[in-house]
Amino acid sequence: MKKYITKNANETIEIGKKIGSLLNPGDVVLLTGDLSCGKTTITKGIGQALGVTKIINSPTFTIVKCYKGKCPLYHLDLYRLNGLNQDFDLEEYIESDGVCVIEWPHQVDEILPKNYLNICLTRISEFERDIEISGVGRHYEEIVGDLK
Repeated sequence: MKKYITKNANETIEIGKKIGSLLNPGDVVLLTGDLSCGKTTITKGIGQALGVTKIINSPTFTIVKCYKGKCPLYHLDLYRLNGLNQDFDLEEYIESDGVCVIEWPHQVDEILPKNYLNICLTRISEFERDIEISGVGRHYEEIVGDLK
């Protein structure tokens, strides 16, 4: 596990860039933490590392936003999944040719992959964040090991 303390949104984005530079098509990243803890902010950095040029913002009410880069970035927010769309096919994104970043993943524990990168964000103060990154499965453990 790697642990970081960031002092502002730019530092959180930089951590996201480090993570994104190590991701490959087919990788799955789970983001956990309370509201406003930086899940979308770290996704912005992941997207930048993947070559996304569009503005990345929260897919809270759309469930998923797709971005083009070196490979597709699928950014999902499952916070309101149960009330919005019962026909939503999460597996389509998990088993895709892109990187799948999922906020509030434990809404669908039963269909999450066995292996993934887990990022837990905790709000320390208005701007500071505690970020813990762990890998489940060899591939993701190696990603964590490669983080500087």
